[in-house]
This record gives sequence, C-alpha cells and structure tokens, in this order.
Amino acid sequence: MRNLLRRSFSGIIYVLVFISSILFSKESYLGLITLFGFLCIWEFSKIIKLKGFVSYLLFALVLFLSYKRQDSIAVIGILSITIISSLFLIRLLVAKKEISFSDERNKLGLMLRYLIFSMTFLALLPFYEDDYNPELIIGILILIWVNDSFALLVGKNFGKRKLFVSVSPRKTQEGFLGGLVFALLAAYLISNYYTVLSTLNWVIIASIVSIIGTLGDLVESKYKRFANIKDSGNLMPGHGGIFDRLDSLLFAAPFVYLYINYII
Repeated sequence: MRNLLRRSFSGIIYVLVFISSILFSKESYLGLITLFGFLCIWEFSKIIKLKGFVSYLLFALVLFLSYKRQDSIAVIGILSITIISSLFLIRLLVAKKEISFSDERNKLGLMLRYLIFSMTFLALLPFYEDDYNPELIIGILILIWVNDSFALLVGKNFGKRKLFVSVSPRKTQEGFLGGLVFALLAAYLISNYYTVLSTLNWVIIASIVSIIGTLGDLVESKYKRFANIKDSGNLMPGHGGIFDRLDSLLFAAPFVYLYINYII
C-alpha cells in the first residue's frame, strides 16, 4: 500500500510538472526537456559506464542548433540517423543478440544516436507549421500514458502469453494489444478536442506511439538487464528513474516527428 501511494504521488507530480511546463510557454517546455535530457544522460551513462561530460555538451549543442534550424538539411540528416539507429536496435532486440561495448567512443556514439538525438526530437515535437502547439505534445503524452496504463492493467489481469520474456518477463502480448486498443480509442477522443490534426492522423500517431514506444521500453530493458539493474535511477519513488518514465516516449518521438513533418 505504501509503495502504491509513493508511486501515485510521484506520478502525479511528474504529470503536473510536465503539463504545466507545456502550457506555460515554449521556453518552459524546452527548459524542462533540457533538464530531463541531462538526467537521462546521467542515468544512461551509469548503465553503460560512460564517463565524462562530453554527452551533456553534445546534447546542449545539438538541441540548440536543431531548434534554431528546424528545417535545415542537418536536422533531416540527424533524423535519418536516429531512425536508422532505432531500427537497428529493434533488429538486435528481435534477433536476441547480446549487447557489447568495445570502447568509450562506441559508448558515446550510442549515447548520441539512441538518447541525445531522440531527446532533441522530443523537444521539437510541439513545433508544427512554424508555431508552438502545446495541444500536439499534450495529445502525444496522453496517448503514451493511456497505452502504458492499459498495457499494465490488461496484462496484469488477462496476460498469459509473454511478449519478450528474455528482456521483460512481465510484459505480455495481451497487455500490448490492450494498450494499443485503448490508445486508438484515446486518439479518437483527442481528435474531437485537439483539432490541430485530423482523426486519422491522431489514430496513426497512436499506433506509432503504442508499437514503437513498447519496443523502446523493451530496448531500455535490455540495456538494464545487461547492466544487471532494475531501474535506471531512483529519482521517482515507485517508478525508478526519469529515463524509465521517458524511454517509450523518447524512442517514439523521432518516428512521430517524421510522420508529422514529412509524411502528413
């Protein structure tokens, strides 16, 4: 009971801070994402045993340049690298290949492609058609939270068949499908209030968030299993670290950004 109360309290604070920063201004949103980025880098650095402060400097530089030149060829190049890297990580996950790091350079490259670039596109998501659209990022956050909540609820009550038992023993196929179905329903409801995108586009984004986000959670779980740890950190009682809370959203962010800005 005590753990449930701690988990609920820290979760509510997390949601309130996130939503408040989004609604207050674009500067407060970017400030919060920058803070989250530094915390995620700190936590992931411990997982892969990466030393030094280069990662933090790279994140600040990439975020600043990408925000200033959102339509530049460089941003398109970074997006392409991020998508390809994510697909490669998904292939490693599906193929059940072991993770290995040969040196600090490879660790830094992984940090850049897997976390820093993804965090940058999370920061850029609300900026659509040359304007800051808080409704867009709030809608995406709702889809993530609905998917995660109902995946847990359905999986806990009806889950029988494991999804990726070698990486995450608690995740089930039934839970995954439950999260997807309720995310699609949430997308339909969101489209009635947040008209920045059509109903079809919200439904497609819900599918991306649910499928790619679940894979992102499994990818992070694989790294944690490699490091023999349960959580990326302990900043959020009952939830683990900030990276544990953002792993699905981070992994899905470049794919959603690609869809919103180059496919719609």
